[in-house]
Amino acid sequence: MQDCRAAFALFCCTIVAACGSTLHPLPPAPRPAEVWATTEEPPRAVILALHGFNDYRHAFADFATFAAARGYRVESFDQQGFGANPNRGLWPGSEALARDLARRVAELHRDWPGTPLYVLGESMGAAVAVVALGQGDLPPVDGVILVSPAVWGDTSFNGFYRLVLEVAAGMAPGWTLTGRGLGVRASDNDEALIAMGRDPMLIKETRLDAIAGLVRLMDEARQDAGKLDVPVLILLGERDEIIPPEAIRSFVGLVDPAVCHAIAYENGWHLLLRDLQAETVWRDILAWIDGDTVAPAEWRCPKAG
Repeated sequence: MQDCRAAFALFCCTIVAACGSTLHPLPPAPRPAEVWATTEEPPRAVILALHGFNDYRHAFADFATFAAARGYRVESFDQQGFGANPNRGLWPGSEALARDLARRVAELHRDWPGTPLYVLGESMGAAVAVVALGQGDLPPVDGVILVSPAVWGDTSFNGFYRLVLEVAAGMAPGWTLTGRGLGVRASDNDEALIAMGRDPMLIKETRLDAIAGLVRLMDEARQDAGKLDVPVLILLGERDEIIPPEAIRSFVGLVDPAVCHAIAYENGWHLLLRDLQAETVWRDILAWIDGDTVAPAEWRCPKAG
C-alpha cells in the first residue's frame, strides 16, 4: 500500500511539474487597447485598468466614461491570453502579465510626466497588479485599486481541489470548462450579464491549464501582499460568489495597514464596477484618488494576527 501511495505521489508531482511549464507568452509588444480621454489637459489622473479572467479591455467602458467626464483619463488593454491577442485562450504566465503591465506604466510616465498615475485591477487584473508591485517590477505609481481581487489561494483554497486541478490540467491541458450549471452569479445586473454572454470577445470555454495558471497567480498575489508599499484601496462585495469575501478579507489582513484602505459593499457582487450600485463604487474610487474621505464605509486594513 505504501509503495502504491508513493508511486501515486510521484505521478502527481510529475504531472504538476509538467503543468507548471504550460505557458504561452508573447514577446513584448503593444496590446489591443482602449482609451477614454478627458477634455481636461492635463487630466486629474491617469488610470490604467486591468481586466479580469476571460474578460477584455472593454470591461471598464461604463466606469471609464464616468471618470473621463470628470477629468480622468482611463486606459485599458487586452492582457495576454485574452481579448484580441494572438494567444487568446492560452495562459501566458504571471511573469508575462506583470511584464506587460510594467511596460505600459513606464510608457504612461513618459507620455504624462507629472500626472498622477494609478493602476486599477479587477479580479485577475488585481492579482497581476499585486504581483508586479510585490516583485518590484513596476515603475512607481501613485496608488493601486484592487476591485474584487482574485486572491483565493494559498491556505484559503482547498488543497484537494488544487491537486485534482493540477493533475487534470497536466494530463489534459486543452480540456475546457464552461462554468454552466455551477449556479453562481457574478452580478445583480442582469442586463450587463446578458450583454457579456452575447459578447464574442469574452472567453466562454476555459482551458484547464489556464485555470491552473490563475490559481498559481492568486497564490503569488497572496504571498506578495505584505510587500505592497504604495497606497492601496481594496474593494469587495459581501455577496461575491466568485471569490469568497472571507478570502479577500484574509488578504486584506496581509497588507500593511499604513498604506491600505478597504471598502466592503453589503449588496456588492463580484463585478462591482457593473453592479446595479456601480455608480457608488465609481464615486468611491475617484474620491479615494482625490484624497477625499470615503465615509462611512471606509475602514483601515487590519494586520492579520
